[in-house]
Amino acid sequence: MKAILATVSGRVQGVGFRYTTRHRARALGLTGWVRNQHDGSVLTFVQGDVETVDAYIAFLGQGPPAARVASLDVREAPYDPTLTEFRVV
Repeated sequence: MKAILATVSGRVQGVGFRYTTRHRARALGLTGWVRNQHDGSVLTFVQGDVETVDAYIAFLGQGPPAARVASLDVREAPYDPTLTEFRVV
């Protein structure tokens, strides 16, 4: 299993990024959350199988069609066994 915390910067708020991210994570069977940050970035925590988390990270690098990802910072994070779904928070 793999867990990551990622910060996505660029034009990522007001373009459906969080909801598209939730849809993608749920389709991949991942658990975690995504939220907007005050600095205009999006922060997300996700966990699941290594290959599936890697696919999610690849999606974050592009985002939905209206988004323009300028940077993506991905860090390993501790696995959280209490999470049972993926939510927008």
